[in-house]
Amino acid sequence: MAKGRELKGRIKSVENTRKITRTMEMVATSKMKRAQDRVVAARPYAEALGGVIANLYSPELAERFPLLRQPERVQRAAVLLLTSNRGLAGAFNANLIKEARALLARLEREGVEAQVHVIGRKGIGYFRYVGRELATARTDITDRPTAQDAAELTDGLMRDFVAGTLDAVYVVYARFQSAISTPPTTAQVLPVAPPAAAAQGRDYILAPSADAILTELLPLYVRNSVYRALVETAAGEQGARRTAMKNATDNAGDMLTALRRTYNRARQAQITQEIAEIVGGAAALTG
Repeated sequence: MAKGRELKGRIKSVENTRKITRTMEMVATSKMKRAQDRVVAARPYAEALGGVIANLYSPELAERFPLLRQPERVQRAAVLLLTSNRGLAGAFNANLIKEARALLARLEREGVEAQVHVIGRKGIGYFRYVGRELATARTDITDRPTAQDAAELTDGLMRDFVAGTLDAVYVVYARFQSAISTPPTTAQVLPVAPPAAAAQGRDYILAPSADAILTELLPLYVRNSVYRALVETAAGEQGARRTAMKNATDNAGDMLTALRRTYNRARQAQITQEIAEIVGGAAALTG
């Protein structure tokens, strides 16, 4: 019954694995719901900020604000890649890294000097493995990012952009569309893109002035853009982990079914053999 004992050991191992993956699926589902709530809460604020800037924007104002400066040619750029600290999320981090690599390759083909800022152990581990120097490598941002985290990531980049040492800033993140759809996305956060078309027919009473309002709103808009990328990536991570763990749980169930069927057949064959031996021995004694 050596084969039977081996099968029983495998069945026990798969059962234990399935318990772990099922628990991780439940935890990821709970975290994803809270992360999704943060995504939904962040969107109206971002839309309101964008609407105010769109209605205040004018070419004359744009000339006076460095964050709206559109360079004639991008020579130096920063790429901010958002990944997770943990794995077991399917291809989530691999897709984000692939998106960042494609962006860096495009920038370098165009002769742009690109610096890389990476959030999350998975992204940091990859770029260190390939020998790429990182301008920023942070693992302290949790799956509950805050506005302060976004400010810490963007304020230095905004200072470099205003000083002219950067011509563009891109963020690579997972856009949360649904629990099963979190495509890797590249967004340009600097310079702040002028609106395609400002809403018409609105009269604003500006106090103290459009200049003073934009001075406060533009940095806030950039920070909020990165904050949204952080919360959407956090929600996308949990969604991807939930899907990966559900698939692992389902696969473990299928494997258990196959192992139990094999074990039962082996056990049945052994019993049949033992009965045959007993009958044969009895026949020999009576013969």
